Amino acid sequence: MVMVGSAAYAGEVEVLHWWTSGGEAKSVGELKKIMQSKGHTWKDFAVAGGGGDAAMTVLKSRVVAGNPPAAAQIKGPGIQEWANEGVLANLDSVAQAEKWDSLLPKVVADVMKYKGNYVAAPVNVHRVNWMWANAAVLKKAGVSGAPKTWDEFFAAAEKVKKAGLIAVAHGGQNWQDFTTFESVVLGVGGAKFYQDALVKLDQKALTSPTMSKSLETFRKIKGYTDAAAPGRDWNLATAMVIQEKAAFQFMGDWAKGEFTAAGKVPGKDYICAAAPGTANAYTFNVDSFAMFKLKDASAQKAQGDLAAAIMGPEFQEVFNLNKGSIPVRLNMKMDKFDDCAKLSSKDFVATAAGGGLVPSIAHGMAVSPAAEGAIKDAVSQFWNDDKISVADGVKTIAKAAATK
Repeated sequence: MVMVGSAAYAGEVEVLHWWTSGGEAKSVGELKKIMQSKGHTWKDFAVAGGGGDAAMTVLKSRVVAGNPPAAAQIKGPGIQEWANEGVLANLDSVAQAEKWDSLLPKVVADVMKYKGNYVAAPVNVHRVNWMWANAAVLKKAGVSGAPKTWDEFFAAAEKVKKAGLIAVAHGGQNWQDFTTFESVVLGVGGAKFYQDALVKLDQKALTSPTMSKSLETFRKIKGYTDAAAPGRDWNLATAMVIQEKAAFQFMGDWAKGEFTAAGKVPGKDYICAAAPGTANAYTFNVDSFAMFKLKDASAQKAQGDLAAAIMGPEFQEVFNLNKGSIPVRLNMKMDKFDDCAKLSSKDFVATAAGGGLVPSIAHGMAVSPAAEGAIKDAVSQFWNDDKISVADGVKTIAKAAATK
């Protein structure tokens, strides 16, 4: 049990994360400052690279050796997998004192809990179903504003192509293919269909005419990407939009950091809009820290303070201003944030109330890692091979979804 209270002793808090790039590192520095102001010692355990794959390997060996860090960056179903091993700490006393249940949408709170108890603290919310567009390119191609439906999108893409520019900037990696794919499924089928097909992995939904239509739409987008897309990193695809070489990109709001770093202003230089057909829905990717069971009482106290600080308004604001994401707390003032973040926050609150808030499968929030990996492979196979028919694509994806 994590103890909360005014214990006079301070403890050491060791935190495993992979936030080593500019804005992210700056944000971690803020958390360190908050903890030091409470008298605790911060021990940074940063493992760079691979979206956390290297970090997870290190973490496993530390936990097996009986020497876990106080907190580790773990998200989605991964939290439940660790909790199932019996190694995570119960954070309910902190969560109750800080009123987490009323500060988080239920769908997000449930991801942070195991058997009804909090075991992790959420840091932020990234919206995944964004479409980014270069305003100058759209103007040049004679496109007025961001397309709201897939039909409008393809009409716009055709105009961009005729203007001699690339319509869709894409990086051919399986998670990027899937980021586009899940936005298509959400736009074609709506939030309930998305939930049935990609979260519940319901075979009826996966083999339905709606899924066939989604794959047809997905393939049509492929026709508007350039030949150099395979293997390209996401940020290089974003750079194509920034440099007026391409009109659109389907990518989560971490892309916004690239526009900001390039000195671009939303609404003027670039447009952030929900992917076609998805304005009333929101695919979320929530970063979080799972807390491990510790023996030392002062370390437990520090851990409780860390959990409270992560969800505190001070850190929620500064971290998300740096990261391009938005606070996960529902009652935050958004006046320091840009227009894209304000739209994201408004839609986050509205979809949480209206049932359109759904987990991103592309970003490890929805299904087991085994099923996610298999589905990603099937989707990329379809994207990369025009000879695979839509009917066969549907079959392969449905089969992959049955992977345990």
